[in-house]
Amino acid sequence: MLNPWRLRLLSRLDTLGTVRAVAHDANLSASSVSQQLAVLEAETRTQLLERTGRRVRLTPAGLMLARRARAILDHMDTVEAELRSLGEEPVGLVRLGAFQSAIHTMAVPAVTRLAGAYPHLEVELLELEPHASIPALRGGDADVIITTTDFVQLPLGPDLDIVPLATDPIVLVTSAEGRGPAVLSAYADSPWALDVPQSYMADLTLRLCRESGFEPRVVCRFSNYLMTLQHVEAGLSIALLPLLAVDRRYRVVTRELATPVTRTIAAVVRRGTPLRAGVNVVLDALRQPPDLPALTEWAGSRRPPS
Repeated sequence: MLNPWRLRLLSRLDTLGTVRAVAHDANLSASSVSQQLAVLEAETRTQLLERTGRRVRLTPAGLMLARRARAILDHMDTVEAELRSLGEEPVGLVRLGAFQSAIHTMAVPAVTRLAGAYPHLEVELLELEPHASIPALRGGDADVIITTTDFVQLPLGPDLDIVPLATDPIVLVTSAEGRGPAVLSAYADSPWALDVPQSYMADLTLRLCRESGFEPRVVCRFSNYLMTLQHVEAGLSIALLPLLAVDRRYRVVTRELATPVTRTIAAVVRRGTPLRAGVNVVLDALRQPPDLPALTEWAGSRRPPS
């Protein structure tokens, strides 16, 4: 009989790549992880691992079992939740990953509504940008994510189900007044604030600037949009941000782009396994239109009220 704990270790090895990383993730020693994987090989009577120098990697059989293990573990979670609820209210843990600007505008309102309606449902909220949330969902570290479908470097494949939630314009954020849509080539000599490398907004900013014929002069990189807004407010840089990320407390100007760019915001779950009742109610809560004045009141260049 397959042991679910050992299956989870094998699945994490496929996701994380090394026994040491799996051990750190599971709060075990590397030797303990290796021993448990060896037991799993004995249980399955199949070679699941092979050595390559000082490291181990999954054999084709190990890779197949690791990826099937995710579906097996999802089914077990579903059965456990159904046994606990017996058809009544959703119970148990649902891990919801969301990018920074969606946390306070979409995730927290949804979780707040759920807390009042389902006191035995626990929603763990994780801050995960798209470059981290998609692997987390595929690896089983998140049950639902709020992400964008427009991250070309990390596309959503047929293994995932997508629930569109909203669209959000990308805007130029600056401390200087301006009229009309912003033409990016006019800012070729400006200092730019970017997100961390390989993130969605960093890649998008670089692509849009290069398509406009210049390489942006990057003077700072922040993973926190509030720090970016503070830097822009001080007149030290300009930035491209999703409008949803522009906190109205900061005295900055937002200008639509001459060539409009939007991102599609979606909730995403793994395909192929029955959704637990808890996951379903989280999706239902996210589908309820949030109060997003930034998206409904957008009409060109705006400055937040003092």
